[in-house]
Amino acid sequence: MAIHYLILLSRQGKVRLAKWFTTLSPKDKAKIVKDVSQLVLARRTRMCNFLEYKDTKIVYRRYASLFFIAGCSSEDNELITLEIIHRYVEQMDKYYGNVEDEVTKLM
Repeated sequence: MAIHYLILLSRQGKVRLAKWFTTLSPKDKAKIVKDVSQLVLARRTRMCNFLEYKDTKIVYRRYASLFFIAGCSSEDNELITLEIIHRYVEQMDKYYGNVEDEVTKLM
């Protein structure tokens, strides 16, 4: 299982947090953020939370007004990645209280 990046994105398209687990140039990172943001924000609420992007798989989940987006290898299990996102949100809630408010304050 390899998560390449984790992006927290507001509904307005503003990046609140981006963590990269692979080495990429700033230009490539900006392109990925732009492309993935457009893909996720264009989707309706009832659509599937998994989509393909180039040679990776995008798994996302919306909590309040934030999208938690993980880019992982195409052979990874989407449901496990969703569970990782959920556990990450739970830990942030324990540490900060309300994740949405605190992440917004950090930026």
